[in-house]
Amino acid sequence: MKTQVTGRVKKAPHDTYTAAVLYPQFEYELENYTEHYIHIEKALLQSYEKANILSKDEVRSLLQAIDRIERDALLQNSKENLTDIALTLERAIEKQLEQPVVKWHIDRSRNDFQACAQLMFAREQWMHLIERVEILRDVILDKAKTYDSVIMPGYTHFQSAQIISVAFYLTAVSKHLLETEKRMLGALESMNRYCPLGSGAMSGQEYPVDNLQLANALGFSSYIGHALSGVASRDWLLDIGSCLTFFANNMSRFLTDLMNWGSSEYQFIDFPDELAGISSSMPQKRNFPILERARGKTSHLITYHVDFLLGQRNTAYSNLVEVSKESSKNLLSLFNETHVLFDLLMLVFENISFQKEKMQQCCTKDYYGGFSLANRITEKSGIPYRQAQVIAGRFITQSIQAGHSPQHVSVETLQEICHEYGFENQITQQELQALFAVHSALTMKRSTGSTNPDAVKDMIALQMQEAAQCKQVFNGISTEVKRRLEELDRWMMSEGKEYSR
Repeated sequence: MKTQVTGRVKKAPHDTYTAAVLYPQFEYELENYTEHYIHIEKALLQSYEKANILSKDEVRSLLQAIDRIERDALLQNSKENLTDIALTLERAIEKQLEQPVVKWHIDRSRNDFQACAQLMFAREQWMHLIERVEILRDVILDKAKTYDSVIMPGYTHFQSAQIISVAFYLTAVSKHLLETEKRMLGALESMNRYCPLGSGAMSGQEYPVDNLQLANALGFSSYIGHALSGVASRDWLLDIGSCLTFFANNMSRFLTDLMNWGSSEYQFIDFPDELAGISSSMPQKRNFPILERARGKTSHLITYHVDFLLGQRNTAYSNLVEVSKESSKNLLSLFNETHVLFDLLMLVFENISFQKEKMQQCCTKDYYGGFSLANRITEKSGIPYRQAQVIAGRFITQSIQAGHSPQHVSVETLQEICHEYGFENQITQQELQALFAVHSALTMKRSTGSTNPDAVKDMIALQMQEAAQCKQVFNGISTEVKRRLEELDRWMMSEGKEYSR
């Protein structure tokens, strides 16, 4: 008699439904989840043996059967198992057994089985992405070290504002990556605390299986602690989307700056020819489409996050295919797009060069010392600060109208304006010129976190220290996950060899 997988439904799924939904899902899980399903089966066998549900000989025979599973055979036999990966895997293992193991998969459900495989896949991919963040952050920090005293204009509201250093700007980018990694580590730690295996269909299991042992065997730190949450929750999916949205959103802003700075009007940055584009009709143009592509990629990351949210919104809090499979349908696409974005960002920050002369020349054209002038008017002449701001603004306006450059400011003009407001100017000509001198713009800032080269060096050192701490946390988690899974594989090999003898 042919083994059935259900007694409730007499016919196989409709061909259209199979082709449109079941088979693509089967192929996806076969490609991405099979390794995790196998590890889960091994962990369950350990647990069943410990709980005396299965004998040692039965466990050994099942391990031998698992070891003989072939991927192609799973694909070939999918249709006779409702095109379901869990049922197909179960049938494939059964076919390898010399004698049936009666209690194998007793008290089991696909619900926590699939939830666990999905989480393990996400965890594996997430750790790869954390490594990408670390590498890119280090590249940017190294780049910042070479530009700690190279000046450039800083902008607010798209208007020239204050002089900064290239390193000051780049450390803002590296800080964002550091904050991204911290969030990603938080998500990873959360994933690792919430192993769903042992939740059963939705309300727990009838056999007293050690859920903590199951979790630990698969590299998790703990069981989720609630059976319904184990099969219904996909919070980790939202955490992933949230982290990458945070990363993509700010990265798009940094890329916008680079796109502006690479324009023919700014000419602050340059890339080698292999990262430049051309116009088919305007031969003078040399474009940087890699920046446009990278910024465009950031939108996909945010889009997938919204997709995850909408896939779960207004659904019942239980195990639903809509939540477990449809809402996470684009997870692999998200991971792939993120890897491509990192590929592009690596090219950008490894190859970008800042045009020192162009930026310095631009810094000499505008009255960047206006902020400092207002401070000194108050400090030296005893003029209330808001009034000092008015005087500084008047001074800059009249200097521009008189055709004075920032390098040729006149203390007489400042004196006249101060007299108009009933004050006496105490700033000398030499002091006034120093306020608008480009070479001293960086060192005039003295606060922590400022563009002062010493402050930037301190920020780089602090970020490197924080990065090392993050790396230590990440290595601790990733090493433990790897160790546990390797331990599970070694257990299978030792049990299997003993059986084969």
